Amino acid sequence: MNALGPSLAPYIRSSRTLKKYVTPIAHWYANLMGYRKMGLKYDDLQVEESPQVQRALSRLTPRETYDRSYRFKVASNCDLHHKPLPKEQWSKPEDDKRYLRPHILNVLKEEEERLTWDTMTVHRK
Repeated sequence: MNALGPSLAPYIRSSRTLKKYVTPIAHWYANLMGYRKMGLKYDDLQVEESPQVQRALSRLTPRETYDRSYRFKVASNCDLHHKPLPKEQWSKPEDDKRYLRPHILNVLKEEEERLTWDTMTVHRK
């Protein structure tokens, strides 16, 4: 299992029927989770203790890092006051893009490549 966990998304996206039935449930569940009410994005929920995620976080642009820390500050303030943000300040589903996932996938690819090259043996002719 990798840092992102198992996913059925590619299989569901490949089937039009499954996608038709699962997409509304997925949107409902994302709204039910409540992270958008705090102004967070989905990738803000990644477990940061993983070394792969730590390396991916170090690759974010300064703007993305600032935006991430600001979202955490706003969410902490909401949690402190036990109130979600006003509805107009919630994260919108179209703005909830996976900004950290490409970096994590690159880190995982690099680790796999490093492992391949590190375990290679040289044979004399």
